[in-house]
Amino acid sequence: MTTLHRLARIIVLLALAAGLAACSAVKLGYNTLDTVAYWWLDSYIDFTGEQTLRVREDLARLHLWHRSEELPRLAEMLHSMEQLAPGDISPAQARAFVTEFRQRLRLVADHAEPAVVTLATTLQPDQLRHLEHKYENNNAKYRDEWLQLTATEQREKRYRQFLDRAEMIYGPLEAPQREALRRDIEQSTFDPQRILADRQRRQRDALQTLRRLTRPQVDFDAARKLLRGYLDRFENSPDRTYRDYQEALIEEGCRSFAVLHNSTSLAQREVAVRRLRAYQRDLRELATSR
Repeated sequence: MTTLHRLARIIVLLALAAGLAACSAVKLGYNTLDTVAYWWLDSYIDFTGEQTLRVREDLARLHLWHRSEELPRLAEMLHSMEQLAPGDISPAQARAFVTEFRQRLRLVADHAEPAVVTLATTLQPDQLRHLEHKYENNNAKYRDEWLQLTATEQREKRYRQFLDRAEMIYGPLEAPQREALRRDIEQSTFDPQRILADRQRRQRDALQTLRRLTRPQVDFDAARKLLRGYLDRFENSPDRTYRDYQEALIEEGCRSFAVLHNSTSLAQREVAVRRLRAYQRDLRELATSR
């Protein structure tokens, strides 16, 4: 279900952010992630009292597993990045990190699957209606944040986002690097309308899957199969055109990142190495703390 995939993404992203920000506030965020995740999930489902106890216990176990098993893997990813940072990189090398990141997301989802299946089969019609309303509100917010903008405003927003991420690693970019980044954004195939359309497709799929999961005659194995089918469709859209669009965006991003990295100075690469090294230390400290 969508909430499962989003929870997996939150856990991995927050773990990376804890290192990438090197900030005690974000570390605190990771340390309280099971509580934060509960309230986030509750905003989508509106748990009953009985569900609350089970969800909190399941999230605590998932968090403990992620801390001990996955944070070291994320630190290893950063170590691999650190080793590449002093030299030039290719789009294929950048793509390898994207692929590994997606694998880490799926692993978290797979680990959480039994608990999610059990929870999903207990959902009530009013909770599914609550989820549907939440989707509608999220879509309205997305329209306000992206579709109400002019094409120029969309490009400027994406430029600022990419610039912030780049400078988090390399420090301030120089004017030619900023200009190259802006050109990449202007030539991008990014289309928020297409993204919203597929987002709504996934939401409809989630609701249909959950309604099937809550039927009395569905046993655990059948429910697990339904959930896995949904996750596969979530990650790989049945629409070949949209899959091609997603692939083009990924390739575009990897190519742009490689070009940016290869334009950096020795000093900027040294900043990246120091920060990547510090990020690893932060993640390893989180992995061993309780």
